[in-house]
Formats: sequence, C-alpha cells, structure tokens
Amino acid sequence: MKTKTLFLALAAAASFCTTALAQSSAQAPIIIKFSHVVAQDTPKGKGAQRFKELAEKATNGRVKVEIYPNSQLYKDKEELEALQLGAVQMLAPSLSKFGPLGVKEFEVFDLPYIFPSSAVLTRVTDGPIGKDLFKKLEPKGITGLAYWDNGFKVMTANKPLKTPADFKGLKIRIQSSKVLDAQMRALGANPQVLPFSEVYQALQTGVVDGGENTPSNVYTQKMYEVQKYLTVSDHGYIGYAVVVNKKFWDGLPADIRAQLETAMKEATKYANTIAQEENDKALEAIRKAGKTAIYKLTDAEKAEWRKALFPVQKQMEGRIGKELIASVNKESAAMGFK
Repeated sequence: MKTKTLFLALAAAASFCTTALAQSSAQAPIIIKFSHVVAQDTPKGKGAQRFKELAEKATNGRVKVEIYPNSQLYKDKEELEALQLGAVQMLAPSLSKFGPLGVKEFEVFDLPYIFPSSAVLTRVTDGPIGKDLFKKLEPKGITGLAYWDNGFKVMTANKPLKTPADFKGLKIRIQSSKVLDAQMRALGANPQVLPFSEVYQALQTGVVDGGENTPSNVYTQKMYEVQKYLTVSDHGYIGYAVVVNKKFWDGLPADIRAQLETAMKEATKYANTIAQEENDKALEAIRKAGKTAIYKLTDAEKAEWRKALFPVQKQMEGRIGKELIASVNKESAAMGFK
C-alpha cells in the first residue's frame, strides 16, 4: 500500500488518537483495530483473540477490539507505517520488523543460535534488555506492551538440509533483516526477502526453494504442501512485540489503560504458554499429512551448523551493538550455557 493510501486511512482513523477520552465520556466504545499477518489458529492469532475477550470484558464493553488476521488490512512492509499513522491501533509484528524501522537493536533476536533455550529467551524479554528495547520504540510513536512467543525455527526445502553445504545456491525466503541475510549467506544460500502472505505461492512456483519459520506457521499457511523436506534445527527464533500507537495509548482514560494492561498481561501469559504446544501439534500434523519428510539434526550436525553460523554474531556487532550481544550471551551463561 502506498503512503498516499495510508494517509487517506489516517484521515478516517485520526479520531481514535485524539478523541478517545471524549468517546469514553459519551459511552461510545473505543475501537482498537488489531492487525496481524498470520492465521487465527496460531499462537499469535489465539493470543490476539484472548486479548480481545479479556479487554472487552474488563472494560465492560467500553473498548471493542477488532481483529484482522492473515494480512487482511496490511502486509509486512505496510503494517508498522499504518500503526504510526494511526490507521490501526495495535499490531503484533515479528521482532525482525523493527530493524528496517530504524531500531536495529531488535535484530539481536534474529542472531542464529543466540538463544539456547526458551528460559534464556524469557530472561531477556522479561528483564532489563526487553524493557530497554521497548524504550527505543517510543521516539517512533510506538509503545511496546508485551513480547509474545512463537518458538524456534525449522528449515524447509525440496531437498534435505542436514549440513551447511546442503544450502549452497538455494534461494531461501527470509524476513527483511540484515541478520537473516547474513545468516543465509553464511550457509551459502541466496536470501530472498518476501512478505509472509506471498511465501506459499513463491514456494509453489519455485520463486524460492525454501524458507525458515516455526512449525505452526508452516502448517497453518500450508507451506508443507509445497515443501518435501523439513529440518528441525532450532537455529533461530521468531517472536512478536505487541505494540500500540503511542498517541492513541497515551490519550486513553487512565482507568481503561490500566484495564487493558491487565488484559494484555493475561493474554501474554496465555499466548506464551501455548506456543510450544501449538508448534508440537503442528509438527505432528505435518508428519501425519505425509507430504513432508521431517528430519531432526543430530547433536554433531547441530554443532556443525553452529560453527558455520557463529561468525554472524561478530559480523553484526556494528549493526546491533557489541554490548547488547554480549548482554544476551551473559544471560545464557548465567543459566549454564556456553
């Protein structure tokens, strides 16, 4: 969507940012348009639905949350601009989206094998690092509310991917991230940036040879139907930041904002609890479909992947920040990981 169109959408939606208090006084419901790009039956989709239910109940109908899944309103490249302009009030974009916005530090989440466990990840998102990253969004007109988990990534392709050498020459779809670009090049692949909504067709037609994603996304977007092989590599992480238009959020009555914060905390706990379960179910469903051979890396093979990908951390120090990368690695060390 072009910027001109977004400005037209802004004109229609601007009242949300400037008259929330007046709406509340008149007992008219405050509308929160919550847009996202994945299916409803994913961890993010279910988390958004839970937030809607909790928010509307907590505010006794003073707030109405309208959910628009599957890129119904905006694609990957458009949604953050739409949020900044006020055309939507809430998003849950993947953490990779904030790098192109100018907050490059968020790309620390894209570094391969930087999170050895979900426990380390939680220490990062729930601790000072996560809070500091959210503060960096405020000058962009964005308020960060919560981190939602989607789990660790798998690789898919139409050939087995067991060693770094297997990637040589393959066109692999990635999100728009300099880190992910460097990751694929380290493996000898050719990274291709594509919107999430276009991945299935690109895989089907051979525009790209493979991709990386979580099992729940691979399954709900039916990517497994056009990929013969899936490798459980856990090489990277996909998570989301639930964010809101700062002007809209700050303009809400204090009591409503507090109720929405409580609803978001409960929805976050729910979304993060079901993430692993949803991915496990998706992987089993892909297995049962019989169209995709699933392979899990051995410890020796994973060590080979780590060795090939570790230089990406050093390469990205100038972009992400040497101290930030070191801080994340310290969290791993604190939990006994080398």
